[in-house]
Amino acid sequence: MNVTSGIIEIDLHGMRVEEAIRKVRNEVNKAPGSVYSIRLIHGYHGGTRIKEAIEDEFSYGRESKVKRVAPGINPGITELILR
Repeated sequence: MNVTSGIIEIDLHGMRVEEAIRKVRNEVNKAPGSVYSIRLIHGYHGGTRIKEAIEDEFSYGRESKVKRVAPGINPGITELILR
């Protein structure tokens, strides 16, 4: 995990889907108020299952601290925009 100016960055490479979701949920729950975004680096080729699971788990208001799920600067990154 890397924290830079209001953004937490988490590398999920090599994790199973369940492990990645548990890690992300933990970080969302303990994120301080100064953090407005969590950048999830899951990869493109092997990370698509994790990406889909993140979208399913955190979209549509399912997590009260997550305002929306947004695409990152490339297909291997997903951003969680926090409230």
